[in-house]
Amino acid sequence: MSLSASIRSRGYLPHWESDHPTYFVTFRLADSLPRDLLDRLRREREAIQRSCQAKTSVSADRKRAIKLRALLQKAERLLDGGLGQCYMRDPRIAQIVADTLRHFREQRYHLLAWCVMPNHVHVVFSPLGHNSLDAILHSWKSYSALEANRLLGRKGVFWQREYFDHLIRTESSLRKVSRYVRENPQKAGMRDWPWVQVLL
Repeated sequence: MSLSASIRSRGYLPHWESDHPTYFVTFRLADSLPRDLLDRLRREREAIQRSCQAKTSVSADRKRAIKLRALLQKAERLLDGGLGQCYMRDPRIAQIVADTLRHFREQRYHLLAWCVMPNHVHVVFSPLGHNSLDAILHSWKSYSALEANRLLGRKGVFWQREYFDHLIRTESSLRKVSRYVRENPQKAGMRDWPWVQVLL
């Protein structure tokens, strides 16, 4: 699997897109990460975008990528630590999110793996036809937020607007992220967590 890609930005992080992509995406509840970490992610994203537009050395680009990867790993550890309200600990809310992910599979996207954690969601998928990464994420988040807020009797922002995405370029990367999705609940200390499925 070898892909050509273009960069698109919306919010905190750059998003990579290609003609026949497979994505590993993480989206999270609005209160699940601290503001200072989000600000650092935004600054790193801006630095990466500047380096894409300007001629910089390979070593400088590599250092930025390593720094951003370390920040993203820190974000993952914080998410797994259970920050925020963790609405998906409630099986009713987790079920809404899982059902939303599965609803348009094989119509709008191939769903390869997913995991609904207490305060975030991982999905590995390939858009079909003219369905874009951004449109699919918007659909998942808007519908599940509406239903979850209704069930919880609350109003306001449910999901963080931004999401993390990774364009999968090789079969080995696909196996690696799928294994990560499958093992995430256990690594976060949750035994027999039912809200995970790997379809590969």
